[in-house]
Amino acid sequence: MSTELYDALIARKTKLSLIGLGYVGMPIAVAFAKRTDVIGFDLNEKKIGLYRSGIDPTGEVGNDAIRETTVEFTADPTRLREAKFHIVAVPTPVNDDHTPNLAPVESASRILGQNLTPGSVVVFESTVYPGVTEEICKPILEAESGLVCGVDFKLGYSPERINPGDRVHRLETIKKIVSGMDAETLDTVASVYELVVKAGVHRAESIRVAEAAKVIENSQRDINIAFMNELSIIFNRMGIDTQAVLAAAGTKWNFLNFKPGLVGGHCIGVDPYYLTYKAEQMGYHSQVILAGRRINDDMGRYVAENTVKSLIAADKPVKGARVAILGFTFKENCPDTRNTKVVDIVRELGEYGIRPLICDPCADADEAKALYGVEFAPAHAVREMDAVIVSVAHEAFRSLTGEEIDAFFGEGRKVLLDIKGLYSREDFENRGYLYWRL
Repeated sequence: MSTELYDALIARKTKLSLIGLGYVGMPIAVAFAKRTDVIGFDLNEKKIGLYRSGIDPTGEVGNDAIRETTVEFTADPTRLREAKFHIVAVPTPVNDDHTPNLAPVESASRILGQNLTPGSVVVFESTVYPGVTEEICKPILEAESGLVCGVDFKLGYSPERINPGDRVHRLETIKKIVSGMDAETLDTVASVYELVVKAGVHRAESIRVAEAAKVIENSQRDINIAFMNELSIIFNRMGIDTQAVLAAAGTKWNFLNFKPGLVGGHCIGVDPYYLTYKAEQMGYHSQVILAGRRINDDMGRYVAENTVKSLIAADKPVKGARVAILGFTFKENCPDTRNTKVVDIVRELGEYGIRPLICDPCADADEAKALYGVEFAPAHAVREMDAVIVSVAHEAFRSLTGEEIDAFFGEGRKVLLDIKGLYSREDFENRGYLYWRL
């Protein structure tokens, strides 16, 4: 199968399918379409309609790339029968109790299984704990298809490393981890991905190793950011500027460059729970990983509390205070609001009788309304404010001048909470602001 399937893809005698066309799946589909025939499948017919119209709702590759791509976008699962190499890139979120929500990957496995043909290779990219591909997805594929894994079809795993909004670290430029259920499958998976990943591939020794590698990448970042957040809490109590400390410490050659901040999104704020869930099943209760999660999950409340303290310090009434929040997405220059931690600030301020005005020129307004009941205000509405919280480092906010920020405020001392440290503390304190940042 190793060379036959690869050769068939190159010769466009068979097709590659991409199941799940979000921030991860869609760029992969577009990249592969430059080398082979690609079927892009998603259950969301509205999203498929946008892609067919040449619109990129994710902003990951842009409208021009969508208009020019040869990807066959479809919501018809039977089209998957035309492909022999399948990539599954659906979300793997967590439930409210922080346990893994495998419903999307299980659903994708059922749909694919119902349309799987002999001689296929199925590669999962969704972030999971070690064992999910072989222990959960494989039985579903077999049950739905009536085929036998290892005989009629093969399994692989290649964890996604897409970084939404990042224009430097792209699919093509990030080394790709690949794995397969046997040596032949590994060769096939590696060869296919090498078609589009210029940085090359790393061949993991097993599917479980590849799954584990992915889940620890973001757990490592989560722990390091949690340490920075804890330092920020400590230094704020000491009256020391955290960013000044990090700038000084960062002069050492091996100091790790992490910053404090809100940790949301589908990776850093989610993946650690997949690992700790599996660890619990094996009888081990995580110490370090869950401690980091608790710190990071609490940062929205911490920001809200300091907003209230700052209002009091500026001699402004708290209840009914006019507060603006600039930025609602989970990261900068990205429209995605899913699992944003900015909503924690909104909810906590509500406990103090503050209904903040929220402005975000990048965010998906329909998504924010559906998920959180949040409606965005236009930029011109940010006037006569008592306090402004700049929570996301969108370029539109990063480029604001002091005069433009001055115009956001009403009478009395101006209160600015610069969560990402976009601006100069000295400049704004010299302008008479009460300035606070993590």
